[in-house]
Amino acid sequence: MASKKGRGDPGHRHQVNQSTALSKEEFMHDVAIIGLGPTGVTLATLLAQQGLRVLAIDREAGIYPLPRAVHFDGECMRVFQSIGVADALKSQVRPSPGMKFIDSDGRLLIDWSRDLEIGPMGWYASYRCHQPWLEQTLRQKLAEHAGADIRVKHEMLDCTVASDGVDLRIKDLSTGKALQEKARYVVGCDGARSIIRGLIGARMDDLQQHEQWIVVDVVLNHERPDLGDYSIQYCDPSRPGTYVRGVGMRRRWELMLVPGDDPAIITQPESIWKLLSRWVTPQEATLERPALYTFRAVVARGWRKGRLLLAGDAAHLTPPFMGQGMCAGIRDASNLAWKLAAVIRGEAGEDLLNTYESEREPHVREFISTAVRLGHIIQTTDPDVVRRRDKEFAQPELFSTPQPSLGPGAHVGGSLGGRMIPQAVRADGSRTDDDTGYAYSLFVSPVALGAAKALIKDRVPIVAVTEPSLTNWMEASGIVAALVRPDRYVAGVAATDRELEQLLQARGADSPICA
Repeated sequence: MASKKGRGDPGHRHQVNQSTALSKEEFMHDVAIIGLGPTGVTLATLLAQQGLRVLAIDREAGIYPLPRAVHFDGECMRVFQSIGVADALKSQVRPSPGMKFIDSDGRLLIDWSRDLEIGPMGWYASYRCHQPWLEQTLRQKLAEHAGADIRVKHEMLDCTVASDGVDLRIKDLSTGKALQEKARYVVGCDGARSIIRGLIGARMDDLQQHEQWIVVDVVLNHERPDLGDYSIQYCDPSRPGTYVRGVGMRRRWELMLVPGDDPAIITQPESIWKLLSRWVTPQEATLERPALYTFRAVVARGWRKGRLLLAGDAAHLTPPFMGQGMCAGIRDASNLAWKLAAVIRGEAGEDLLNTYESEREPHVREFISTAVRLGHIIQTTDPDVVRRRDKEFAQPELFSTPQPSLGPGAHVGGSLGGRMIPQAVRADGSRTDDDTGYAYSLFVSPVALGAAKALIKDRVPIVAVTEPSLTNWMEASGIVAALVRPDRYVAGVAATDRELEQLLQARGADSPICA
């Protein structure tokens, strides 16, 4: 039986128990999502827009009002496009020119510049954002869907797992009342201290990053163009630090704690302004938020146990040196939503859900490992190591964002399978993803269009490739067609009409459209 004790009781435990199967009539929800941060609300929206019944709960009464994540990339904006909020976000965000790593003498070590032109995703490569604004926009979009049951100030206490569903016990924190809900699947988007991860019993791989930093957000009282638009990583052994140009008048500094720092003192306003004195004074800005963080790099092993799954920070944590923390969670949501929908609708077997971790885990691990490597460069304080580092970077290194393919899973097609198809932007401002939305699609060159129409039989939209960027991509890849998943990753490709026929006739979990 599920525990009857509340969270405040000393003996309370979150439990997962096996029980008798629930009848279909008893289910109120297809998916319950625990946690409504950016990952949870994106996943909930992707599911709801496919017609699924979604229970989305969060223990907080409202959106956290202070800055946290300040960056997302072009792939995330592409996901936001698929749920219909990209245009609303345009006025809230700022394209980022990139990041520079400099030593204590101001010498450039690494140049990670970003083009301020529309890139292969159909958007800029990098954006600065204010997380409360982003979350508000996402929640407003979720609320438009009739199938979304949004409950704030609610907490999941425990759950009982059956062969065909999950019985959840939820507490309404406003009234103290315990509620019973049922869902076919539960996804924990509940952060670093995830309840659902504990229920799954997933162990954590520690990639050895445990430095403590103070993160300080300020709002400038007037423009300070001298601070610059680039983010700066100060690879200074006396105190490594980071400057981030936010949206509007917001600016952020992240400063590593060094021996002799007292965490209780360093968070006091007088200490903070002393730390920031080389850049800004109390007369020039208002202190918005100081917060101590221990930057961690961990990846869970075991993102799924039956009907329980993990996403976002519940599954992985990264140091901030690549600005990929929130991005990783958005990618999780986009990868998982179409798979859950296909399984729930009976278009694919449950094995499809196993490809979620097999695809995403190696992908996110590469980003986290890269962030750890950059962190070692930034956080070096040993004088001998600093000298060797500075000698190694006698000529500035040009750094580019990793572009890993997905791990093995629901895709085939050699070097193209498991990679994103580019998105073309037309002269009228429309984008090729607008033709299909968050759904399977078949991109076909004109030479194979007739064969594709005869074979596809209206199962998925056909996109005739005429835009130069996509035409060039297909020609360079030697293909005439690409079957593209809802998350815009390539499921398979064909170089001939015969290969196209074989691709569309393929059966199995990796092609749920092909019955």
